[in-house]
Amino acid sequence: MVFHSEFADVPTVSLPIHDAVLGRAAEFGELPALVDGTDGTGKSALTYGQVDVFHRRIAAGLAEAGVRKGDVLALYSPNTVFFPVAFYAATRAGAAVTTVHPLATPEEFAKQLRDSAARWIVTVSPLLATAREAARLAGGVEEVFVCDTAGECRSLQEFLGSTAPEPVVDVDPETDLAALPYSSGTTGIPKGVMLTHASIATNLAQLEPLMPLGPGRRILAVLPFFHVYGLTALMNAPLQRGATVVVLPRFELDGFLAAVEKHRIDTLYVAPPIVLALAKHPAVAAYDLSSLRTIISSAAPLDAALADACSARLGLPPVRQGYGMTEMSPVTHLVPSAAGNPPPGTVGKLLPSTEMRLIALDDPTRDAGPGEEGEIAFRGPQVMKGYLGRPDATAAMIDADGWLHTGDVGRVDEDGWLFVVDRVKELIKYKGFQVAPAELEALLLTHHGIADAAVIGVPDEDGSEIPKAFVVRQPAASELTGEEVAAFVAERVAPYKKIRRVEFIETVPRAASGKILRRELRDRT
Repeated sequence: MVFHSEFADVPTVSLPIHDAVLGRAAEFGELPALVDGTDGTGKSALTYGQVDVFHRRIAAGLAEAGVRKGDVLALYSPNTVFFPVAFYAATRAGAAVTTVHPLATPEEFAKQLRDSAARWIVTVSPLLATAREAARLAGGVEEVFVCDTAGECRSLQEFLGSTAPEPVVDVDPETDLAALPYSSGTTGIPKGVMLTHASIATNLAQLEPLMPLGPGRRILAVLPFFHVYGLTALMNAPLQRGATVVVLPRFELDGFLAAVEKHRIDTLYVAPPIVLALAKHPAVAAYDLSSLRTIISSAAPLDAALADACSARLGLPPVRQGYGMTEMSPVTHLVPSAAGNPPPGTVGKLLPSTEMRLIALDDPTRDAGPGEEGEIAFRGPQVMKGYLGRPDATAAMIDADGWLHTGDVGRVDEDGWLFVVDRVKELIKYKGFQVAPAELEALLLTHHGIADAAVIGVPDEDGSEIPKAFVVRQPAASELTGEEVAAFVAERVAPYKKIRRVEFIETVPRAASGKILRRELRDRT
């Protein structure tokens, strides 16, 4: 059967994302839009009026520099108050923005630059050396800009005084790309996810009935803007509705708690590791968190008992969960703010204008009904356009009838609440970030002492998943140690992708097709 939302359909929002988000910026005027949560004075902030003017002037400067419709601009930065300004300036100039993890190595960054054909980079001065090295490795980059200041390259802030005309770009919201985040999908190496202006803007409209925001609400942006969860929940949605976003560049517990206290944060969007800290860390007791009204957790599965412990400690309503994926722009489910007592462990109700099927695990021609488990599949206006340059991968993900197959297993109760009971079989979620086993396996096989390797996710002490490698030594490398294997990987990948455990085995279990039998490896742990 096909499950439908209990909420009224919303029309497709056929607007460029900068207009969809900042269309009411003039109305909100002097209200604070973005506040630097690391500034002890609280004075480093941008009003809605400034965000509107600044992004238009920077768009003019980018256009004068040569940015054109159809270009791709790589935004390589931690959270700053200028990140959203740079994003909307780029889309107004006609570019699609590919967001890059700020911990990416030059080699990882270069791969994304080459794959996306990015011609421009916007970064911050501490990351400038890495950005330039990535540009050199990739080739084809016209110019590297910084959001702050660095003497050796141009700053976006120089464009604030630009007298160039504001670009007028003919955007087709339903076909033109606004964002090009990278995701591994259900498996494999990261791929560029083509999200149109309309798919992102419509997803914001779909969220509104379940997640009302408005002037006076104060959101803490500690999850990264470069991740589609942060891009939607912490940037686009609150800025569309006049809320104030307090920006932190990274999660550090005391700084995070101090920001909640100082800025009287009322809404937190977090991942499970932060819920764990709020539930159990002794430092929490030293701060006044009485302003908090709502906590929403997503990006990875949240244990129901842990959610209850967090709510009980802080005296809050139940921690709400959401569900989605980059390929869905990204949200499909959320526990509505009006839900008084949702069942423990649910990831929420289906968003408006979204259809869902649960495909029976024992027979893919049959749909599972309420109470039965099945593979989750979606259809709706927020489905991605496809994977950049990978029609085969797109066809494997989205079938001929437009259903996007998630690879996750779920069940729906009689009241329409979705429960995700098993995850994507191969993809590892380390503290909410995607780690593709295939990427690490390919890297391990470049080591001269490794004959074969497989990587799976295994539980850590704090309930997270961590990458574990099963390694077959070359005959001449009998002295190879786990520490050496881990160090080899750590030197070549971003920190969240590091191998955390190593086990040496005689052979990697494989099917006749050559596919790694990961379940057999999981059974060993």
